[in-house]
Amino acid sequence: MVEAQSWTTRRASNPRLETTTDHQVLDIPVTPTAEIKHQQQQGSSLISPNMLTALIIASWYLSNIGVLLLNKYLLSFYGYRYPIFLTMLHMISCAFYSFVAIKWLEIVPFQQIHSRKQFFKILALSAIFCFSVVCGNTSLRYLPVSFNQAIGATTPFFTAIFAFVITCKKESAEVYLALVPVVLGIVLASNSEPLFHLFGFLMALGSTAGRALKSVVQGLLLTSEAERLHSMNLLLYMTPMAAVILLPFTLYIEGNVTAVTVEKVKVDGFMVFLLIANATVAYLVNLTNFLVTKHTSALTLQVLGNAKAAVAAVVSVLIFRNPVTMMGMTGFAVTIMGVVLYSEAKKRSKVTAH
Repeated sequence: MVEAQSWTTRRASNPRLETTTDHQVLDIPVTPTAEIKHQQQQGSSLISPNMLTALIIASWYLSNIGVLLLNKYLLSFYGYRYPIFLTMLHMISCAFYSFVAIKWLEIVPFQQIHSRKQFFKILALSAIFCFSVVCGNTSLRYLPVSFNQAIGATTPFFTAIFAFVITCKKESAEVYLALVPVVLGIVLASNSEPLFHLFGFLMALGSTAGRALKSVVQGLLLTSEAERLHSMNLLLYMTPMAAVILLPFTLYIEGNVTAVTVEKVKVDGFMVFLLIANATVAYLVNLTNFLVTKHTSALTLQVLGNAKAAVAAVVSVLIFRNPVTMMGMTGFAVTIMGVVLYSEAKKRSKVTAH
């Protein structure tokens, strides 16, 4: 039997090895591997990664559909007919929440504007952003959410047009062919929409074209690494610029809207909750866009966007009871199918190019 050994020391002497009959064992903890650490972190987390991703996707759907329904309720049913002022409130809210999220909560690193040239590029994007959001909110005064979403699904068509006109970028024949059902579906839906309104239709088209134009111009202007901003930082800079742009328009077109809003709040205190909730959800749309991309991918966000239009249309019909026709539903379905075909064609063309 091997005896346990220990070191003993005497004053003014060297240590001496001494044997003892006590079998003392020193337990040294094993250094955990990276895999064990990952399992421990997962075990200590209250929510699994899959559950967290599912909650983020659900929040994305709720915020995107929620802001549409709240806008529709305020502008059409509640009688608050000031889409420009409402959009300005959205911009102020997004600016405030973005500042809190980036400067205080530090969800993404803060990025600064480095040049006057970069500032004016962001200002140009803010103007396009204003135009798109104001047109979209205005269209909700005159059109049901279901038809509004059907028109919004045609964004790829306008994106392809602007990309060709502005950047001379040509797509493959397969991509252009996929746009045919996108346009055909809207033609069918428009001809059979019971609540069709020409001005509302033109506003919805303007909003859709504005979104497409912003994506093309953004890719064109903020190309260098020095000028490229994270989406949350870009929102932080764009929204206060957009609010300043909208201020003279709301005062000139919508009159003394601030006094009217104050009077409505005095009559009905619920108005305050509606406006705050509406402005908050408008920011959550942008936040959940970022979170979905972070926890999944940009492709997943695109797929969710394709499905969102259909889900929003169904939910709005159930809530607002607006009439729909079989031809209108068919047209909407054809448009969504065209958008899916367009996405698949774009993926194949990128693979072929590489």
